Amino acid sequence: MKRLLPLLLLLATTLQLAAQTPTTLSGTVRDNAGHPLPGVNVFLKTTFDGASTDSLGHFRFSTRQTGTLPLVATLLGYQLQEQPVTLNGSPRQLALVLRPVRNQLGDVVITSGTFDASDDKRKTVFTARDVVTTAGASADVAGAFNTMPGTTRNGEEGKLFVRGGAAGETRQYLDGVPLQSPYNAAVSGLPARGRFSPMLFKGMAFSTGGYSAEYGQALSAVVALNSEDLAPETQTGISLFSLGGLSLSHQQRFERSSVAVTGDYMNMRPYFGLVPQRMLRAYESGGGSVALRQKTGSMGMLKAYGAFTKQHIEALQPDAEWEGGRPVGLRAGNAYMNTTFRSPVVRGWSVQTGVAATRDQQTARVATQEAAGQEMRELEQSVVSRLVLTNDSASAYWNLKLGMEGLLQHNEHRYLAAQRDTAFQVQEQRAAGFAESDIAFSNRLVGRVGGRLEYSGVLHRWNAAPRLALAYQLNEKTQLSGAFGYFYQNPATDLLLRAAQPEQLRFERARHWQLTYFRSYANRTLRVEAYAKAYAQLVRYNPSANPNPLTPFDPATYRSTGTGYARGVDVLWRDKKTFKNTDYWISYGFLDTRRQQRQDPVLAVPTFAARHNLSLVGKYWLSKAHTLVGATYTYNSPRAYFNPNEHDGYNQGRLPSFQDFSLNASYLTTLWKNYTIVHVSCTNVLGRQNVFGYRYAATKDANGQYPGVAVMPSAPRMVFVALLISINKKRLANTDEAPE
Repeated sequence: MKRLLPLLLLLATTLQLAAQTPTTLSGTVRDNAGHPLPGVNVFLKTTFDGASTDSLGHFRFSTRQTGTLPLVATLLGYQLQEQPVTLNGSPRQLALVLRPVRNQLGDVVITSGTFDASDDKRKTVFTARDVVTTAGASADVAGAFNTMPGTTRNGEEGKLFVRGGAAGETRQYLDGVPLQSPYNAAVSGLPARGRFSPMLFKGMAFSTGGYSAEYGQALSAVVALNSEDLAPETQTGISLFSLGGLSLSHQQRFERSSVAVTGDYMNMRPYFGLVPQRMLRAYESGGGSVALRQKTGSMGMLKAYGAFTKQHIEALQPDAEWEGGRPVGLRAGNAYMNTTFRSPVVRGWSVQTGVAATRDQQTARVATQEAAGQEMRELEQSVVSRLVLTNDSASAYWNLKLGMEGLLQHNEHRYLAAQRDTAFQVQEQRAAGFAESDIAFSNRLVGRVGGRLEYSGVLHRWNAAPRLALAYQLNEKTQLSGAFGYFYQNPATDLLLRAAQPEQLRFERARHWQLTYFRSYANRTLRVEAYAKAYAQLVRYNPSANPNPLTPFDPATYRSTGTGYARGVDVLWRDKKTFKNTDYWISYGFLDTRRQQRQDPVLAVPTFAARHNLSLVGKYWLSKAHTLVGATYTYNSPRAYFNPNEHDGYNQGRLPSFQDFSLNASYLTTLWKNYTIVHVSCTNVLGRQNVFGYRYAATKDANGQYPGVAVMPSAPRMVFVALLISINKKRLANTDEAPE
């Protein structure tokens, strides 16, 4: 009987509470100036009853408690507020005001290494509109970010090379979920484009170092892409391109949901007929996408996105052993699905989770001396998931972010030649977890401390990566910030596929130090950042064999013994104020870097890095002509390359400097009363003959020299004309404002 007494009392209490009329508490939470505060944790003390405020500062919840209890409201950077409320079944409407604490965050935000386009407190310096309207970027995300300091333009790749790091050292995330295949397929020597239209995104952040612990598998940089939420309106789009392309799109907006469908096809045969290229067959591609958005609750959002692409390329690849170039054909198909969900949960906690699946298949046929040639098939399949929990109301002085990631990946390369059939496979299962907190030490000083833990199944190894950042506000316009951290990444997939014993390899590692001066006022931004990176555990092969990089490598010699460093200064000045209707920026990066990895016999300047990198970008709105014009000038100092015919060192050759002057113009008009843009752009207007490198034969000719051939663009310049029509019967076309 004594054992049953506590259970009977608990049951009686439960029945009593169930019989009572619940009390509904609702209201708003604002700051001293009367502005609504979202994300405030509002709850009854000593209970589990509570809610978080929505984007308008509103909260609402019910409780079956009775009597008088303290109602508590907490938010990072504000004083905790307690107010007694009487709970008697009658609804209560409350208006709460939070006052900032002495240790408030204010406008001090850690910006070291980040060029952010979605957070106003970080003084926006880059937007999705910039991607589309930047001359020379060709409406490609990587093309636009290549005008930012810290990057070196590699025209033969088209990807992001950041602060002495290879393209594979930059990691891209879509709505918080890692992208396994962010670029379309391309043959060697021709630039690749990003898979996604920049108009899919509402914000983009480009972090060139010292980034948050929530990002991993990136030695040099992170690009965080955040897609649009609900479509703003119902609209149909028709786009015609001079390159031989057609794109159709339709988005339908409902009260709490939206759906967007796109389809596109491109065949560049008409363009190639006018502008000859180093191609055997006109580039052809097709694809489509579907984006579903559903608002859940007052602040939650469920997103589902799926896309597929097909490509066919036949080109002449620069090759010293083939006069005019070696014929190569490529067929590629990619399918991608991404589903994410974010929402407040309880007591100040919010959740952001997502899962993405990728299937990327490429078949390349390369001509050889044998009539049958050689065929290479590559297959990548992956599923990656992510869960992040954030509590911005944990304290008035700090917040907390916890997260985990999981990856299942299968890669397969198969080589089919006349007399052999060789296959390589690698399976990766990777898990990661991280924890991070922003801490307010004073009203001028904030810090971020965090760490990341990862395990790789293919390497059978763990890594632990601590991260630290600080920001100090000098005044309302200026702040100093710094960051330090360790960053790890698996060796590249092509190395893992061929390694005789991949478990003997280690995570490649980079240690970052950087210091940032940031000043922003009245639409003018100045950013100066000094940095130093130290590389370790880079993969090398043939470490003690013939140092000639033209010698075929032996997978049995793979070792994680490579090292390197990168240090320099990046400067960005952007001005939207001084000249009316004008937006321009100047970016400059100084880079001193050496590394010894893969086939490098000694520590040397990598072939993808330039010591000086300069970009001048300008845009001007001609209001009377309804036209936005833009110009971009890019300069990279000579890059290094290896010339086996010279004997004064490794990578001592120097290419000509890279220079490109591009122009574009967007004319706004109406066509059948529909908003229409006529866009014209031309890259490398002056027709400079840029050289991206040299390729040499593996054997000497009769004169004892290794024959070589230059790697150059497929054509001196590209001219692009597009007609973009937006059909919207509810909104009148406005051609008096610059296109967004």
